[in-house]
Amino acid sequence: MTKKRKRDFALLLAATFFYFTGPMSVAPLVAGYAGSLGAGEALMGLAGGLMNGVSLLSRPVVGNLADTMGKRMLTIGGAALMVAAGAGYLLAGAPWAVLAVRVLHGLGFACCSVSLSTWISELLPRERVAWGMGLYGMMTAIGMAVGPAAGVFIYQHVGYGCAFVTSTVLSAMLVFLAWCVRDRGEALPAARTRERPHRLRIVEWRVVPVAAIILLFAMPYMATQAFLVPLAEAEGLTFSVGWFFPLYAGVLVVLRLGLGRVFDRVPFWVFLLISVGCAGGALAALTVMRGFWMMALAAALMAGGYGIMCTVCQSTAILLARPGERGLANGTYYIGIDLGMALGPICGGLLFGHAPLAWFYPAFLLTLPLILAVHALWWWTHSSGR
Repeated sequence: MTKKRKRDFALLLAATFFYFTGPMSVAPLVAGYAGSLGAGEALMGLAGGLMNGVSLLSRPVVGNLADTMGKRMLTIGGAALMVAAGAGYLLAGAPWAVLAVRVLHGLGFACCSVSLSTWISELLPRERVAWGMGLYGMMTAIGMAVGPAAGVFIYQHVGYGCAFVTSTVLSAMLVFLAWCVRDRGEALPAARTRERPHRLRIVEWRVVPVAAIILLFAMPYMATQAFLVPLAEAEGLTFSVGWFFPLYAGVLVVLRLGLGRVFDRVPFWVFLLISVGCAGGALAALTVMRGFWMMALAAALMAGGYGIMCTVCQSTAILLARPGERGLANGTYYIGIDLGMALGPICGGLLFGHAPLAWFYPAFLLTLPLILAVHALWWWTHSSGR
C-alpha cells in the first residue's frame, strides 16, 4: 500500500474501534434503563433487542447504498445517527422514546458496519484483503470487550446519564476520524447486467453459504454471551465468569496478529475444519466447566472457532463479490451475523427454561455438523457448476 493508503487504513481501524465501542457501551444498560422509565419485562426485552432487529432489516438497503454512494458520506451519516441516539437516551422520558432511539441506533450501526468494512476492503490489494479484514475484526473484538465493560463500570459508579454521554462522545469520534480520511470511498462501477440495471438486490447470492456458515458459528457464541452468567449462578459456580469475554477478546487479538498473512494464504476449508474443532472443544469445556482455568480454555477455543471464522468468512464474502458490489456482499455477511445474534439467545432461552442445564452447551454441538453440511453443499454446487 502507498503511504497515503496506510494512513487512511490506520484511521479507519481507529474509527472501527469507536463505531463498535459506542453502541456496545450502552447495550447492557438499555433494558434496565427502559425498566427504570416504567417499561414491563416485554418492553425491556424489546428495547434490548430492537437495535439488532432494525440493523438486520436495513442490511440489504445499506449494502446497496455502500455500492452506489461514497463510503465516507455513509459512514458519517451513520455515525451522526448514533450521536443523535446517544443524546436521545438522555432526553427519553418514557419507554416508547427509548424504543424510537433504538431504531436510530440500529440504522446508524448498520450504515457504519457495512460502509466501514467495505471502505477498508477497497483500500487493500486483493492479495491482502484477509489480512486487513483480520485487523478490522481485531478492532471490533477489542470494542466488544471494552464497550460493555466501560458502560457497566460508568453506570455503576456515576449513573445512566454519564454512560450515555460517553456513548455519544465515542460516536462523535467516529465522525471526526471518518472526516480525516483522505480517500472518500467513492462508489466503484457496479457490474450489473443490462437486463436488471436498476434492480434492488436483497443479498449477494454467492455469499449466502458464507452467511449461513457464520450464522451457525455465531449461535453458540451469542447464547453463551446471553446465558453464561445465569447458568453459572444456577450451577452455583463461585468464580467470576465475567472474565470469559475479556479472555476471549485477548486471545482473539493475539491470534489475528499472529496469523497475519496466513489468512491470505490458507484455503477457506482448512480454517473451517480447525474452527469447527475449536468450537466443539469450547462447548465441551463449557459443559464440564467448574473452575476458572476450564473457563479460560473455553474462551481461548471460542476465539479459535467463532472469532477466527468471523475474519475468514468476511474476507471470503468480499472476495466472492462482483466488481463494485462489495457493499452488498458485506451486507449479506452481516445478515448472517445478525440472525446468529438473534437465534442464539432465542434457542438458549428455550433450552435454559425447558431443558436440563447439563444439555445447554451440548445442544449447540448440533450446529457443527450443519456447518459442515452447508460447506459440503456449497462445494458440490460450485464444483458441479450449478
